[in-house]
Amino acid sequence: MSIATTPLVRPTLVDRVVTRTWASDIALVVAGTALVAVLAQVAIPLWPVPVTGQTLAVLLVGAGLGAARGAASLSLYALLGAIGLPIYSDASSGWSVLLGPTGGYIIGFIASAAIVGWAAERAWDRGWYKPIITFVGGSLVVFAFGLPWLAVSLGQLGLPNDLQSVLVAGFYPFIIGGLIKAAIAAALLPALWAAAERSQRGK
Repeated sequence: MSIATTPLVRPTLVDRVVTRTWASDIALVVAGTALVAVLAQVAIPLWPVPVTGQTLAVLLVGAGLGAARGAASLSLYALLGAIGLPIYSDASSGWSVLLGPTGGYIIGFIASAAIVGWAAERAWDRGWYKPIITFVGGSLVVFAFGLPWLAVSLGQLGLPNDLQSVLVAGFYPFIIGGLIKAAIAAALLPALWAAAERSQRGK
């Protein structure tokens, strides 16, 4: 039985190409988790927070799947990594990672996917300026969770955790990369929407 006809369900990109059922929802959530896990391994090692491809994956998953499925996908990512699957950055895993300096970013991924998905359900992943606002905003949500968590973790390690130290450790090195990833997502989604629309018209 399809749930796409439910009035409360707003179509996203994948709903244009995949018939929405419970089975397809589960498959897409798992696929989103896998995408984040793969791009997590594309990393530039930094301590305490590495530069990775995760945020790009989070933005694409949120926009492609929508709020509920996007958040579910990133929740599954956080859970599977915590219980031992080596899917965090640098093939790491465990509760120690989730509760460590980078844990806030991983939790922030869930909120980011939900917010980006919510915006995408309202067509903010189309056009040219709306995707930019959506994906830059989604990236900032990750930092909103990650930086306070990082400050607490640094303090527990006996390291400086004043605002400047936290920004140097967990924000400044990621500004350029974050903008690039948001720009990539903002370019990809409208192009994918255009391709999906052409495919639908061709049927």
